[in-house]
Amino acid sequence: MKRGTTGIDAVGPPARLYRSQTMLRGACAHGHGVGRNYLHGYDWTVVCPDCCCHRAPAPMDEAPPLAVVAGAPRGAPALRRASATPRRVLLYSHDTFGLGHLRRNLAIARSLLSAPEPFEVMLLTGSPMQSDWPLPEALTVRALPPVVKVGEERYGPRDHRKNFALLKGHRQALILKAALAFRPDVFLVDHAPIGMGGELLPVLGLLHEDYPETRLVLGMRDILDAPEATCSSWREQGVPDILDRVYDQILVYGRRDWFDVVEAYEIPQRIAGKVRYCGYVCNDPGPEAALPPLPPSEAGKPTVLVTVGGGGDGRAVIQGYLRALRDAGGFDCRSLIVPGPLMDRAERSQLEREAAACPDVHLIDGATDMLPLMECCDLVIAMAGYNTSAELLSLGRRAILVPRARPRAEQRLRAELLARLGFADKVDPDGDIAAQLSVLVPRALRAGREPAVRLPLDGAQRVAAALAALSRRREARLEA
Repeated sequence: MKRGTTGIDAVGPPARLYRSQTMLRGACAHGHGVGRNYLHGYDWTVVCPDCCCHRAPAPMDEAPPLAVVAGAPRGAPALRRASATPRRVLLYSHDTFGLGHLRRNLAIARSLLSAPEPFEVMLLTGSPMQSDWPLPEALTVRALPPVVKVGEERYGPRDHRKNFALLKGHRQALILKAALAFRPDVFLVDHAPIGMGGELLPVLGLLHEDYPETRLVLGMRDILDAPEATCSSWREQGVPDILDRVYDQILVYGRRDWFDVVEAYEIPQRIAGKVRYCGYVCNDPGPEAALPPLPPSEAGKPTVLVTVGGGGDGRAVIQGYLRALRDAGGFDCRSLIVPGPLMDRAERSQLEREAAACPDVHLIDGATDMLPLMECCDLVIAMAGYNTSAELLSLGRRAILVPRARPRAEQRLRAELLARLGFADKVDPDGDIAAQLSVLVPRALRAGREPAVRLPLDGAQRVAAALAALSRRREARLEA
């Protein structure tokens, strides 16, 4: 890494978008003389934009050849792709906890790659599960070193032996490298406008300053946290100014009539015009989706599925269900419990011992695609994560939601919304979970399998269509 001789004093609060500063230097390895400074971790690094326009033919994992458009303004090189080249979409998913962000981005990637017009898609993900997940054919994945959330807007390395400052710098460098190599027509940022701990600020600065034809898009689920908490966090991070100055569009993975993000998050009118509601993004069963091996069940006996997503904080839900079973002497059902791949091994072992004391209870390893398993069950007890809730809505499956209580109010608000709309029952996570389930489970089983409404969810397809429209607009500008 080269250290710049200017620009250190320009470092401001974490929310600031670090703007590049042009400066003369010695020629780079390709003979160019102008570099740009970008904040990288706690240091400055130099990126030569000319190298991005005058490089040798790219290797297979980099961008196809590019040509500089005649008459492009100095300092903002407009680039034209060969006419047969597919449009390129770069997806960013910070993945600091659970599986939700990874699963949502994979659903969007599948829709893009199956769209009528050709796309190339690259996913940047910090999920520790990305190597174990079935990926869409032709999707390119670039792994970022995984991190975990350790407090409100505070993060740490998943591997505690590593230094977080170095790890964050490494992630920033990998993101910059991927953006320069892939040259996206559209960059879709999931959930976090400035990335984990502001790690996207360098690449947003690069694309905004030197590649203005790249469309920058924020994709966000509707419910992020309690509205007042989201507004406060956004103000502290300078997010409204970033949304105003940098992002071209904001895609909301939800419905305005259910949750109006403009009103809830006090989004100013100058930004509200960029907001598009796409409906709920739901994972469709992949071609390889199949039921995991299941224990036999007596004819006519209902099946209850208990699932806690990734499982990192799902122990209380499972223990509450097992205690409700014991207290009620069983619910005369077969119980399938999926602890999740991220559950601590010691916690899982403890749950296995507790489950062994209950009749017809089976801990199973969940499939990466839970839809077939949900569909074969009469009742699903789950946390109120975005993806799980969307899948339950798409199946019309009767559900009891036990939301995560902390640190965010997101799941609690979603469970309250779906209960108010009549799509699920909800449990107060701060109350006695077992006592509440003792009442709700028998009532749900008596009510039968199907609720009144099964919702078709096509959010992923709508997101793909929105990105396709943006990339076509970009192409039209380049050819003008």
